[in-house]
Amino acid sequence: MISPMNFEAILFDCDGVLVDSEAITCGVLRDMLEELGWRMTLAECMQRFVGHTVKSDRSMIEAQTGVPLTDEWLEQFFARRNERLTQSITAIEGVHEAVAHLHDHCQGRIAVASGADRFKVEMMLKQVGLMRFFEGRIFSGHEMPRSKPHPDVYLAAAAHLQIDPARCLVVEDTTVGITAGVAAGATVWAYAPELTSQKTLLEAGASHTFKHMHELRLPKP
Repeated sequence: MISPMNFEAILFDCDGVLVDSEAITCGVLRDMLEELGWRMTLAECMQRFVGHTVKSDRSMIEAQTGVPLTDEWLEQFFARRNERLTQSITAIEGVHEAVAHLHDHCQGRIAVASGADRFKVEMMLKQVGLMRFFEGRIFSGHEMPRSKPHPDVYLAAAAHLQIDPARCLVVEDTTVGITAGVAAGATVWAYAPELTSQKTLLEAGASHTFKHMHELRLPKP
């Protein structure tokens, strides 16, 4: 069986993989879209927006609300999102042990490659005590020519670590992120705590799904 130890570097998505943030962010987004006249449940909002940036879905939001998506609205969304995350963000269960183990095993060759903005990623990692493992190796799709599902952010992370993407393991939880990892030439494992999502993630290109973060650790002898 393939183990994460067969790879020279591990590249992590952030939201939904390291931190339990997606429901929090989508809760804020749902509330603000409702204020513009587009009503949906949290589950519907997550289905539409998880894995995407709000900016990338600008045309859909404008079509549904009939209101231009202004820079001022986006700034308000980021501010409300950041406030809610600061109050409520938690780490994915078991991720501290998994990250520490892989950091040691790979001699520091781990990185975060997120579609989110850098401020959000760094704020969340600091909040949950993971920043020390990724300092200096955080890559944001907002700073790339193209964000996920394009491979740019994963290619940048692999290049920084000086590891061929083919020797990298990407850990993702969305079809958009999996598409990006596969396009970069990496092997992608999908964190899928809900059984219902496993088939969809495998169809997107993940080579393996797992339910618990302890599966990213070497088994005890």
